[in-house]
Amino acid sequence: MTLSTTTIWTIIVLMGIGTWLLRFSFIGLIGNRKMPEWALRHLRYTPVAVMPGLIAPLVLWPRATGGETDPARLAAAGAALVIGLWTKNVIAAVFSGMGALYLVQFLTG
Repeated sequence: MTLSTTTIWTIIVLMGIGTWLLRFSFIGLIGNRKMPEWALRHLRYTPVAVMPGLIAPLVLWPRATGGETDPARLAAAGAALVIGLWTKNVIAAVFSGMGALYLVQFLTG
């Protein structure tokens, strides 16, 4: 399916306006008001719901290996998970995952 340049730019502009309106509805309209407790309670779970969806494909089907599961990335994810649960520190989890990734890649060649 081939789209014309005008159609592509129309889609880009409309998506940009839609994104701006979504963000403005929270920041511009609600930004200086106190949100209800039920909304704050639901927003607390947003990072917990989004992060696995972002990370899981990068661990299980990484582009760097052509979509094949890689032991180095599995070890890095495991190390980050264990250190994160143990220390409750995101920075420690990130650095332990990076260290495990580079160490296993170095050891396996």
